[in-house]
Amino acid sequence: MCTAASLRSGGLFFGRTLDNCKSYGEEVVFSPRSMPLWRGGGEHYAMLGMATVRGGYPLYYDAMNEKGLCMAGLNLTESAGYGAPAPGAANVAQHELIAYILGTCASADEAERALGRVNLTSESFAPDMPPAALHWMISDGRRDVVAECVGGKMNVYKNDAGVLANEPVFPAQMFNLRGHMSLSAEEPRNALCPALGLKPYGFGMGAIGLPGDYSSPSRFVRAAFVRNNCSPAAGGGQSALFEVLGSVRVPRGCCRTDGGEAYTMYSCCMCAARLTYVWTTDCVGAPRAVRLRPRCADMLVYPSGLT
Repeated sequence: MCTAASLRSGGLFFGRTLDNCKSYGEEVVFSPRSMPLWRGGGEHYAMLGMATVRGGYPLYYDAMNEKGLCMAGLNLTESAGYGAPAPGAANVAQHELIAYILGTCASADEAERALGRVNLTSESFAPDMPPAALHWMISDGRRDVVAECVGGKMNVYKNDAGVLANEPVFPAQMFNLRGHMSLSAEEPRNALCPALGLKPYGFGMGAIGLPGDYSSPSRFVRAAFVRNNCSPAAGGGQSALFEVLGSVRVPRGCCRTDGGEAYTMYSCCMCAARLTYVWTTDCVGAPRAVRLRPRCADMLVYPSGLT
């Protein structure tokens, strides 16, 4: 359970929620240009984001590179399917993809072209860490795309809605969005029976029918509605993005699974113009921020505060 969104208000603001039952030791990690991040890779763009570090290697959940390109991986547990390594192909393991794209691409256009060449493989990072079933949202200052590998085939879609959730696949989420076209931030008009002269009796009635549950299709619709109607407040794009993410936040105790209680563990906002990663956690509400410094030569790890 996760939701991602982008906003462009004085620059790109990109972020996501991560909803899970437990922490896997997530930390905010800076990877310098010289740090090896995928097989055969040399020097690359520096990046900063949330990751689990195993054996000195950051397994990124989401990140931003020094060019302001942002990317996040979200669960696609039923549909994602990767291939086997192929001789002569641009083989990239699932756990390497965020680092590979952000390390080599400066824009969403470049990322889309690179994804067209990638053979995404199901190789495990470690015996106890099989590949995660994910899809990805990638954003720059101009556009958003979604990448999904289904049946071993990489599909890249333009994302004019500017949001992403989990299952089903992106085209199905967009089809479902068509069933909510009547939602509006405006006061509703009486189309039921104009002769009765019906009028709204309170604020917000144009959004009656906006899904309020925590399922992926509902979070997709709700995030799309808020993202495409909200007005940046005094805090600008960062505050507005956190409002979008707040609209899909899952409180503790409201989503129980066999694995425990799923809840929003953290929300983040990547401010591309300032190269700043801002995040809040369930247990520490005040936002914290780290700036990406491209010329720094060492890997840096910042405790996230997740428990």
